[in-house]
Amino acid sequence: MNRLLVFCVALLPLLLGACDKKPEEKKPSGPPPTLITVTQVRSGAFEVTEDTLGTLEAVNDPKIGAEVAGKVVRVLAFAGKAVKRGETLAIIDATDLALASQSEQAEARRLEAVLGQQDKLVERQQALVARGFLSQNAADDARAQRTAIAEQLTAAQARAGVGKRSVGKTTVVAPFDGTIENQMIAPGDYVKLGDPLFQLVSNQRLRAHLPFPESATPRLTRGQVVRLTSPQLPGKVFEAKIADIRPSLAESSRALDVIVDLDADGQLRAGGTVNASVQIAAKAAALVVPEQSVVLRPAGKVVYAIIEEDGKKKAQQRVIQAGAKKDGVIEVLAGLKEGETVAQDGAGFLTNGAAVTVKEAKPEAQKVPAGTQSAGPGATAQDPAGAKAPPAKTEAK
Repeated sequence: MNRLLVFCVALLPLLLGACDKKPEEKKPSGPPPTLITVTQVRSGAFEVTEDTLGTLEAVNDPKIGAEVAGKVVRVLAFAGKAVKRGETLAIIDATDLALASQSEQAEARRLEAVLGQQDKLVERQQALVARGFLSQNAADDARAQRTAIAEQLTAAQARAGVGKRSVGKTTVVAPFDGTIENQMIAPGDYVKLGDPLFQLVSNQRLRAHLPFPESATPRLTRGQVVRLTSPQLPGKVFEAKIADIRPSLAESSRALDVIVDLDADGQLRAGGTVNASVQIAAKAAALVVPEQSVVLRPAGKVVYAIIEEDGKKKAQQRVIQAGAKKDGVIEVLAGLKEGETVAQDGAGFLTNGAAVTVKEAKPEAQKVPAGTQSAGPGATAQDPAGAKAPPAKTEAK
């Protein structure tokens, strides 16, 4: 009996504590709201372009060859030297050519003398024919000989001109303003007719080769305006027009080669790269959203509009018709209206009807005088000693 009484007394506090325990509160069911940032659907000017990365080549980059054979006696130009039109680049020995030219000139002078004598003979025989002392056939023979000598003189004068011209070709000159790219000769070299001596490059006129995908073929035509930029000259925009489009695609890349001639005035160098943009179409007013807002779902490309329902913000799925993409934004052809609020960062984690929490943009830090405290959230303060206080923490609501 005593043992039973002791057991009941010990159990009594436990029973009283169980009666006083309050029921646990039920936790809300469902996933927590997704933290996102938002933006508005805006309208503005929008242009559709085809962009690519191309290369530059010089329009004028000939290999200057030897126009006569001979030994190189002087080289006055070297790789990297800027030269002007008509400037002497090299000199070839002209001794043999000068002697040959003198011989042809002497032959021409001999024939001139013979022709003069023949002219006098024809004149005398014609006078004898008039007086009846000579037959007409004899006079005709003298006139024919005179014609033959005149033709020989013409040929000799032409050979003398060629010889004189060949002597002039022993001085190699620059055909235009440019820079020597390669020097292929040295003093003492014997060069034959046509051997390359120098490679001259001019950056005044350049040609850009722009590879575009074959899908862009229907949208590209001759005469379209092209905007070109180059890392050689940051911030500078060159405008040109499509000069030609190659009729076939490149075998290796299946790209369409578009050619643009550019007057660079020496500001760009051949062999460099250029970013090219061809305007295909332009719209005065188009609806655009950031790329992050467009998500691919089984229904297609969707954007999540943020609406308020029962005092809570929720995501509403909108299937859109997307247009062109440019500079981080996508054109919306259908499915949204101007001014609607849509999800931006975090849109890929949303589903239709999902609860969201909008992350508020942080206010810009304001400069405050030393020894004062800014009342705004996130502001910074300085104590009299000059130490900066840490920024106040703001919680996302």
